[in-house]
Amino acid sequence: MSELGAAVGTAISLIGALDRDLIEIVTLSLRVSLTAVGLAAAIGLPLGAAVALFRFPGRAGVAALLNALMGLPPVVVGLVVYLMLSRAGPLGVFGLLFTPAAMIVAQTVLIAPIIAALTRQVVEDLWAEYEEQLRSLGAGPGRAMPTLLWDGRYTLVTVVLAGFGRALAEVGAVMIVGGNIDHATRVMTTAIALETSKGNLVLALALGMVLLALALGVTGAAQAVRDAARARGQ
Repeated sequence: MSELGAAVGTAISLIGALDRDLIEIVTLSLRVSLTAVGLAAAIGLPLGAAVALFRFPGRAGVAALLNALMGLPPVVVGLVVYLMLSRAGPLGVFGLLFTPAAMIVAQTVLIAPIIAALTRQVVEDLWAEYEEQLRSLGAGPGRAMPTLLWDGRYTLVTVVLAGFGRALAEVGAVMIVGGNIDHATRVMTTAIALETSKGNLVLALALGMVLLALALGVTGAAQAVRDAARARGQ
């Protein structure tokens, strides 16, 4: 027990001293996850809104597919992205495998369906509420899309924050496509797994504390957004 306490104390000191390796890993994690969330939002928000507003053959199947893709196994995504980016794959010419770009691709594939599926539900509910009013103003589904996305912005921010939290916690896919290379593709989750297996509990604990703090920060931000939405009656 005393050894664990000493390890925790040393880990806190490591964070306080802004250890260079620690900062490098955390910075890369944030860069990869924020970029992936930005790309996933750019894909998922309009896609989810389009599925909610437009009527086309197979729409129910697309909605069901988006819901199913929310539960994509990360290791399967990692394997598919690995095959696509490997030298024998269709995108191998770009040489992205075992780079932060490959990790961004994998996280985007994981997060985009989550954002799209949740956006579809939010926009569909808003369309059911405001359809008659919007149509009376001459706004069909296409013109109503930006209006409904803006009206549901508080809820959609929580959706994006949920995607960011999912990205930060990802380990399987980024391990496969990134390779967990020191000073190149090592992020918090993969570093924690590696350092724990090596018995280096101090760095693993320090990274775990930072990751937990970020997760709590995301949760707090989502709650603050929900409270602001309630206060505005949305």
